[in-house]
Amino acid sequence: MNADVAHYVPHPLWSAPFVALLLTIALFPLVPAWHHWWEQNRHKLSVALLLGAATLGYYGLRGVGVAAHGAAPTTAGLPTVLRVLEHAVLAEYVPFMVLLFSLYVIAGGLVVRGDLRATPLVNTTILAVGGLLASLIGTTGAAMVLIRLLLKTNSERRRVVHTVVFFIFIVANVGGSLLPIGDPPLFLGYLKGVPFLWTLSLWREWACALGILLVIYYVWDSWAVRHESPEALQRDAAERAPVHVAGLVNIVWLLGVVAAVATLDPTKPFPGTAWRAFPYLREIVQLALAGLSLLTTAKLLRTENQFNYTAIGEVACLFIGIFITMQVPIEILQAKGAELGLVHSWQFFWATGVLSGFLDNAPTYVVYFQTAGTLAPPGMALLSGVDTATGSIPIPLLTAVSCGAVFMGANTYIGNGPNFMVKAIAEQAGVKMPSFFGYLAYSGGILVPLFVLITLVFFRG
Repeated sequence: MNADVAHYVPHPLWSAPFVALLLTIALFPLVPAWHHWWEQNRHKLSVALLLGAATLGYYGLRGVGVAAHGAAPTTAGLPTVLRVLEHAVLAEYVPFMVLLFSLYVIAGGLVVRGDLRATPLVNTTILAVGGLLASLIGTTGAAMVLIRLLLKTNSERRRVVHTVVFFIFIVANVGGSLLPIGDPPLFLGYLKGVPFLWTLSLWREWACALGILLVIYYVWDSWAVRHESPEALQRDAAERAPVHVAGLVNIVWLLGVVAAVATLDPTKPFPGTAWRAFPYLREIVQLALAGLSLLTTAKLLRTENQFNYTAIGEVACLFIGIFITMQVPIEILQAKGAELGLVHSWQFFWATGVLSGFLDNAPTYVVYFQTAGTLAPPGMALLSGVDTATGSIPIPLLTAVSCGAVFMGANTYIGNGPNFMVKAIAEQAGVKMPSFFGYLAYSGGILVPLFVLITLVFFRG
């Protein structure tokens, strides 16, 4: 880093808009006086833009400055602001939102109907399928496709809360570990240069976490079904309907999105050729596939799925502010990350994970991604060609950051976007879900010991 860049490292106080936005996301839904006001997406957008404007004001007024991420010095004012906006909005926010929007729209056209017998084996199978599907169509998409089937299957039983909680653990979080489209943090890593198929290297951690959660769930549900009333079990056995999937054309469009993300990276040649996609071709193709989904899926199917744009609109409103305000802490970490004292993979796993659970796992991933990118511990293999201060990142630390963000997003309702969505759908179906702190009791008793075990097995270094 040159002297000019080092001289213009932001003061930590200029991270306040970023911290304020994350705390707002975490706390406003929990305060009764603010809860209903916060439900409106226009209010989320106003808060996000206000805090984003504060960050842009800093970049416009700090004097002869540098753009975020160590770009060449530039004059103060508008040029600096434009550089920040180009990086935060055009390079990161737009691809991020286009992917989520495309997966959300296409998955919203897939309807899984049925009412199976709610045995522990059937429920465990649904969770396992969701754990696989989450990496292919995203945690949000997989949750939308399967949650109503799971709720319908268990509608005759009284002990259902644990099933929905494990659905959040597995389908809405851990399952999305194997591809960048699986979970938002991993897609941000892909945008920063992590190869599309690199996340497949997380299969050991993914299989361990998924397998243990499925075993725990099966044992728990086996106990729960033995304590159901005979009447509930009789109704469950009598009221059955085979599984039927409608809107299958959307599978084609989903595979198209995966192919577009994997092959149309404008920074890399198309596989097997010297040709490179022009900027935003990848996003144009994804939006076209979402449009084809809307054209080829019967409106009644989306109505049956209770499909609307509220949830994806919430993500869009909040993340425009997140992507702008996080430029300051990223710039600080690029300059000072090596001074934080984090050097071991277990430290990155837990530091990323704890903040992911209580703030939001996508921006938390970026913060610790940048921190890890300032380090080169002896003996650690490096992944080159990524957007960090050094242009590389230690692979064991990247693995720890990736698993911490994805796995521990399950620790609270606010750790990952699909968590609240699943909770809301379950409550609409009559399931009395635990409170914020009640859910913490589940995650503390089940997930924390699991993550300690994963640390001992995979992140001792």
